[in-house]
Formats: sequence, structure tokens, C-alpha cells
Amino acid sequence: MFARFAVRQASRNLDHAEYHQIMINHAALSSSSQSGYRQSVKMQKLRYYAAPKTETKTPPPSKAVHSEFLRTGRISRSREDWLPDERRYLTYEEVAARTGRRLERAAETTHERINSFHRSIKFPKIIFHRTLNNSPHLGYCHVTAARTNFAQYADVKWAFYIANFFAELGGEEVFFEQIKQNYGRMYFAVAIKAEAEAKSMAIDRSIRDNGLLFRTIDPKEALRNVLMLGARDAELRKIIAKL
Repeated sequence: MFARFAVRQASRNLDHAEYHQIMINHAALSSSSQSGYRQSVKMQKLRYYAAPKTETKTPPPSKAVHSEFLRTGRISRSREDWLPDERRYLTYEEVAARTGRRLERAAETTHERINSFHRSIKFPKIIFHRTLNNSPHLGYCHVTAARTNFAQYADVKWAFYIANFFAELGGEEVFFEQIKQNYGRMYFAVAIKAEAEAKSMAIDRSIRDNGLLFRTIDPKEALRNVLMLGARDAELRKIIAKL
């Protein structure tokens, strides 16, 4: 499941036009014109609400509000004497925005770790996210993209992603299937190719049938695999393999 790659030469950056295509059209992860994912059971429409802020102050001693009124004739204005705030339900747009910010923060950190490993391995930072239709608390984020040669494949363009769910990947009808939320994150890379007619990037299914290069929930395994794709020579690959 978790692949290691025998890289024959250094990865080469995609040109700016190809970056632009990836960022504008995300056909690379969605073979369906609808949602790009499917679950095994039909999902009910979800509702989201803002979690109350945790109080850091020590709560004052409880007192009977009615007794205080009878004793002093004053109505307490203290918040502790009244009902807690009502739940504020969030729109899907608000949830998607929060999800996106978290994903992009994780992508920023991951990219920094990748590029800090060795001065000869530097990947471009191309960070943007997408959330899933009807489940805006779930999403995935593009981290970087490059091209390389590995195994029997030559000049393979690929893209690396982080998702905040786990799923089966690479289906022809939809890319994400059997989504599971009981994992922290999923890291994966896919081979991509340019589609001249659509002027966009799509999954290159000539690589391993489904275009999937690797998938893991282990951040160290993900780092190793991405670095192996970018290693310049055998000596550096040996170092990476010992991580």
C-alpha cells in the first residue's frame, strides 16, 4: 500500500502554465462532474453549529437568583445567572472556510518540512484546497507538484495532497470512495497529465491503472515518499530510505 520509489534522476519543476492549469481546474481529483466522491451510505444533510468558547475564568459560587432579588430588589445582570447562549448554526460556506484554513495551515507546515530536509531537494509551494460537496467539514489540500522519472515510468508529472479523512482512491467514476473520518489525515500523491481539450490537468491512469503513487496516514511515510520522488542521486535516496 505504501509505495517507495526508485528515482533515477532529480525531479523537475512544472512550468508556470501547468501550475496555473492545476490551480484553476481541479479535474485531477474528480472524474465526476458532480462531487468527486461517494460514500457507501446515503448521507443526510448535515447541520453545523459554532462550539462555545471555553471559559478560562473560575466560575463564581452559585447563588439562588430569586433569593438575591427578594433580598435586594435588584435584577442580576450577571451572565452566569441566565441561560447559556443559543447555538448559532453555521452555513456551509462558513464551515468550508474554516475547513480550508485548517487544511492550508497543515499544507504550509508540511511543505516547510519537505523543503528543510536537504538543500538539493526543493519543491514549489502550490497550496490550495477543496471541500467536499454536502460535507464542507471534509476536504483536501494540494501541497506541491513536480515531475520525475521512477521505475519504468519516464517524465511523470505528479501532485501531492493532504486530506482530513481517509478513503479508497482512484475510482474511475469518482475518486474518493468509502470515506472514513476516524483518521486524522491522509497523505497521497497522484500522477497527472495535461488535457489539451479541457485545458486542465487530469489523473494519468496509465500509471498503475488508477494514477495513485502512494497513500498513507503516516506523515513520516508521506515525507519519505515525497523526498524519494525528489532525490537527485542514489546516495541521497539511501539517506532518505533510513528515515
